Amino acid sequence: MGAAVIGVLIESFVPRRGRRATQIIVSLVAVASALVAVIWRWTVVSSDGATSIAQGVDGTSLTGIGTLAEDGPGLTFQLIILVSAFFAFLVIADRTETGEGSFAASAASQPGSMDEREVTGAGYQQTEIFPLALFATGGMLAFTMAADLLTLFIALEALSLPLYVLTATARRRRSLSQEAAMKYFLLGAFSSAFFLMGAAFLYGFSGALDYKSIAGAMITTNGMDMLLIIGVALVLIGMLFKVGAVPFHAWTPDAYQGAPTPITGFMAAGTKIAAFAAMLRFLYTVGRGAQWDITPVMWTIIILTMLVGTVVGLIQTDIKRLLAYSSIAHAGFILIGVNAFSADGISSVAFYLVAYAIATVGAFGIVTLVHETDAEGNILGEATALSKWKGLGKTNPMLATAMTIFLLSFAGIPLTSGFMGKFAVFSAGVASGETVLVVIAVLASAATAFFYFRLIVLMFFREPEGEGTATVASEGMSIVAIVVCAILTVLIGVFPQPLFDFLAQATVFML
Repeated sequence: MGAAVIGVLIESFVPRRGRRATQIIVSLVAVASALVAVIWRWTVVSSDGATSIAQGVDGTSLTGIGTLAEDGPGLTFQLIILVSAFFAFLVIADRTETGEGSFAASAASQPGSMDEREVTGAGYQQTEIFPLALFATGGMLAFTMAADLLTLFIALEALSLPLYVLTATARRRRSLSQEAAMKYFLLGAFSSAFFLMGAAFLYGFSGALDYKSIAGAMITTNGMDMLLIIGVALVLIGMLFKVGAVPFHAWTPDAYQGAPTPITGFMAAGTKIAAFAAMLRFLYTVGRGAQWDITPVMWTIIILTMLVGTVVGLIQTDIKRLLAYSSIAHAGFILIGVNAFSADGISSVAFYLVAYAIATVGAFGIVTLVHETDAEGNILGEATALSKWKGLGKTNPMLATAMTIFLLSFAGIPLTSGFMGKFAVFSAGVASGETVLVVIAVLASAATAFFYFRLIVLMFFREPEGEGTATVASEGMSIVAIVVCAILTVLIGVFPQPLFDFLAQATVFML
């Protein structure tokens, strides 16, 4: 967050020519430094135990103010967010051989206006994206550790508001980008409204906003269970919006398609990690009091999420919308682990999110490098239509192979991290009596493999269309992110046990 503030000052005081390089260095150093700090705090918590950031002088947790729980699970999910954010920032910072980035020269200019043409022709760059992305990352980090509904709401807005703006900053298809941002913003406002109403009900139930006091009120408060159930359900709805669960998913395909592709990868990975981490902490502390009442609703949401993500994904012809519905289906799979209400459920969700995040950032990084061309061979915008990916395996085998690895991971094919993630989540579901959900998930997972393999067939078993598609060289940062993500996807799939052992330690939330 401090680096984000520095990024704002850079926009004010550093000459335009040097802003981009300065912002890239500050952003990457900030994320890497935060990663080192989280590892350090992990060693401290492992030896000294979990603590609350906001404490009284006598060591007791303060109520009525924002609190952050520094514990194993919170730091673990922060670690996952920062790793995926580092790769995402490499993709965000990269530019193609033509000197273009993915972002508009002036996002505030009206699409097609004279102002837009002037700033684009002058070569201006929208470098404000870096502090905005850092603010969003800071909100994600706070979201995983929030142990108080007030803190949780502030973190929710801190991660959401920058993403609304970033969604509207695409260099090409500007009207689509701004439309996507408006839809994302409006539905995000609904999400916040549900969340705040739920927090009000829980305050009415317990007279407090921190999780510890709400959980304690479940023992001492009688005759007000309905307030608890409604409050838990409404707060949960606010979080389900963020993970793109059905029927709260309508923003996902539009936002994924309209946003600049590097931002799509960034928010697809980071927002899901943060939202599921917060959901786990909330449900496993406060939500346990209403577990049996919300279980039928959760089962319905999980089934609908898997089915809608699978069925609608089958008919998509745009790769970004296809990956959007893929993310919806994955949200359904992950919710099985969330709904397990067990220690294995927490570690399995964390493992799944690692696998999903690195594959997602890598896949969208590849999309940024596949562009359309006109009849004269001039490079145009990204080739998001699936038909444009024909023959990519012949024209650029490296990118096609990396994309295949990510698609196989999404499909849950053995020897990829995605397979181990699904295996872990499904095992936790079976152990918790969710066998019916797991059977449906296995069938849905098999069906989703169709649209992943369809793209693989297009890349390797169809001839290139000649004019119309080209892969573009870049400054190299995207390639680094893609290659490392592909290696990690295979490495975790082949040797999953070290990661399983590490994540198994993060099973107890602080209260």
